[in-house]
Amino acid sequence: MTDYVARAEALVPRIGAAADEIERERRLPGHLLAALHDAGFFRLLLPRSLGGAEIDPLTFARVVKTVAMADGSTAWCLCQNTVCSIVAAWLPVESARAIFAAPDAVLAWGPGPARAAATQGGYRVTGRWSFASGCRHATWLGAHCPVFDADGRQRLGAAGAPIELTVLFPVGAAPMTDIWQVVGLRGTASDAYAVEDLFVPEAFTLIRDIPETRREAGPLYAMSTHLLFAAGFASVALGLARGLLDALLALASEKTPRGYRTRLAESALAQAEIATAEARWRGAHMYLMGTLAETWRDVERTNRLDPDQRMALRLAATHTILEAVAVADAAYHAAGATAIFERNPFERRLRDIHTVAQQVQARRAHYENVGRHLLGFATDSQFV
Repeated sequence: MTDYVARAEALVPRIGAAADEIERERRLPGHLLAALHDAGFFRLLLPRSLGGAEIDPLTFARVVKTVAMADGSTAWCLCQNTVCSIVAAWLPVESARAIFAAPDAVLAWGPGPARAAATQGGYRVTGRWSFASGCRHATWLGAHCPVFDADGRQRLGAAGAPIELTVLFPVGAAPMTDIWQVVGLRGTASDAYAVEDLFVPEAFTLIRDIPETRREAGPLYAMSTHLLFAAGFASVALGLARGLLDALLALASEKTPRGYRTRLAESALAQAEIATAEARWRGAHMYLMGTLAETWRDVERTNRLDPDQRMALRLAATHTILEAVAVADAAYHAAGATAIFERNPFERRLRDIHTVAQQVQARRAHYENVGRHLLGFATDSQFV
């Protein structure tokens, strides 16, 4: 069995060496993409029937965390694009092969206002989407759209909620707009794209996370795509925080702060701050990975994800991101003025992790939804 965590560890020096280029060019360079493809990292969650690895969620999270220790943008794209590939489990096999057969196949998507009008053989799609991480190296794009029938009525599901259809089309069908001038995660190139009255055949559409229409029977595809995104992006945060903390440990042995006669490592305050940050990081890491492991054991046995497990994963992912941010802040401030210079391994990671924390996966409103569930109230969150 391939050890994908070991592969990630082997690539860490190469990813770290490309970090300045990634930041400057605002996208992953071709030579690094080639290495990621050679390692099979964009096919980690793709079904084995399509040449994918179909690894378990815990291993996936560990790979993402390891990559994030070297560069946040690379890890973010890896998580985003790899989780997108799970839609192959709901596609007709011929369509899935058309999208993912190429060795450099990558699917990307982002949120945005859209409309899919039902027509003979498929849908006419109009919309504009943004935050499409990895779209600049993608071969196919996706979009999530409400569906309208020929009479103009919005199509609803059995429970009366609007249907959200995922439509897939080649990257060349959608002009892109460069919008990604941002504080952190600059290398994700999370740009915008749009289509106008684009015909998408029925065979390239699906409704995600519906057990009844799943083509792949493996337990991985019983997991919620929303929660795989959540666990993956929490792992990005863990890796970034670990990188900051490791950089502080290295600095403390070398730096004598201005006005002091002893190294930072000999300061009782620094010792306590480092130990506290280490405890918080280990606690968050064990919480996320432990929750993933426990959930996966159950899903492997039952091939389903129940509401309690969904909420447990949502809580673990959100809390892990916020704890990782606290660790990163502590490490940055303990490093003093050294941390503000671009040449040192602090400020980029700090910008990256605070950008992670601004995304939907870190919303504190998730605590409310989990709390409602624990207290026996219904929740309406789409992110579980």
